Amino acid sequence: MGFADQRFNVNLSILFTELPLPERPAAAAAAGFTAVELWWPWTDSPTPGQPELDALKKAIEDAGVQLTGLNFYAGQLPGPDRGALSVPGEESERFRANVEVAAGFAQSLGCRALNALYGNRVDGVDPAEQDALALENLALAARAADRIGAILLIEALNKPESPLYPLVSAPAAVDVVDRVNEATGLGNAKFLMDLYHLSMNGEDLPQVIDRYAARTGHVQIADDPGRGAPGTGSLPLEDLLDRLRKAGYEGWVGLEYKPGDRPSAQAFDWLPREARAAR
Repeated sequence: MGFADQRFNVNLSILFTELPLPERPAAAAAAGFTAVELWWPWTDSPTPGQPELDALKKAIEDAGVQLTGLNFYAGQLPGPDRGALSVPGEESERFRANVEVAAGFAQSLGCRALNALYGNRVDGVDPAEQDALALENLALAARAADRIGAILLIEALNKPESPLYPLVSAPAAVDVVDRVNEATGLGNAKFLMDLYHLSMNGEDLPQVIDRYAARTGHVQIADDPGRGAPGTGSLPLEDLLDRLRKAGYEGWVGLEYKPGDRPSAQAFDWLPREARAAR
């Protein structure tokens, strides 16, 4: 086993960002990939106009790549925000306005995974109030995902880079997964296992894999330290992905790393070209 046995997609919100958004799907295809994922592309607008949605949809279809993952609106990413759904007031309202728009866009491209970032803690607001709001909005998102045959992903980030984000361990994220599934009865909430974030938190990655592989709906990777391509840090990513497969995970592995001081097209030398197309 090894990298060649995985199904990789490219996150176009962190790779190929030197190009305008409509050009990125074709660039990923030119690099040999057949699948892509995205954070919510319109950071200032949870409800962009139909022409903007149609233009991105056409770019993805014309490139011949599959959209396999999409974030709901999460505020400024990259930037200080880490989601909107647990933030009282305008931000959570923007999230709610986005839910059907994002689900409809995902459905139009056959995307079956929607990621909902939890959101930062807010000074002066009771965490219990934020958690209650989060559960309400995550249930809304889970029902929208279910209507299009998709799963809802819930992700742990890392405390050094996201000190105000409350889900900074695998158990914390999986606990929210369980609460959403209990609230909706749908069972379509899953854990997004980002090995970079979990490593930054100091978690025992083999133990996390063994414990939560069956609860995992998507995996993302970057090396640690540095959040670069595999081989630029010290994580044994090939071994970890092998362990995931042996534990039963057969889903997508998102490449969510920084290309460094080189064009993104040159940041895939660790992966043979013949291994980039999904089989």
